[in-house]
Amino acid sequence: MITIPTPGPVTTSTGAPLPFVGLPYGKLLTVNANDIPLLRDVLGEGVSAKVLRLDLENGEWVVLATFAPGARLPLHYHTGSVSAWTISGRWNYVEHADQPQTAGSYLFEPGASVHTLSVPESNTEDTVVLYHVRGSNVNFTDDGQFHSILDAALISHLASTVAAERNLDPVNYISGGAATPTNGSV
Repeated sequence: MITIPTPGPVTTSTGAPLPFVGLPYGKLLTVNANDIPLLRDVLGEGVSAKVLRLDLENGEWVVLATFAPGARLPLHYHTGSVSAWTISGRWNYVEHADQPQTAGSYLFEPGASVHTLSVPESNTEDTVVLYHVRGSNVNFTDDGQFHSILDAALISHLASTVAAERNLDPVNYISGGAATPTNGSV
């Protein structure tokens, strides 16, 4: 059984009361990406990820994605919004090739956006992007046929399955619902 913390009065570090009720928690909800295994090719050839947060109840997922030069994601439709911060490398949407995303770029994608992610084969380094996704990616083949759905539930399954198959430590990410870190299972 999951115990959900009960909201209550909040105080400052000196004990002074604040005029609102907050959700208490015993420790920070934090993970270090350096301690999370990179799941190579987990989302397709040349598409690897570190899972940072999965909230199955709200359909949110945060991943640190690494794309090899030449990697590509299928055409996909977003059921919710996406925030993407490019940490290194270069990528673009095939449909917007004139607007490449490079290190330091922040991109907001509204829900219902449709595009095809592509990483130039000419890149000399991997491209690393931090994604915060709300909802699902509905993926299609090049000829417009339904292919698959990528969401927090599938990523949870892939993270635990791939880590076990490859004899990696369990993926330690922040989960939703109980507001506690998880160790490989939600």
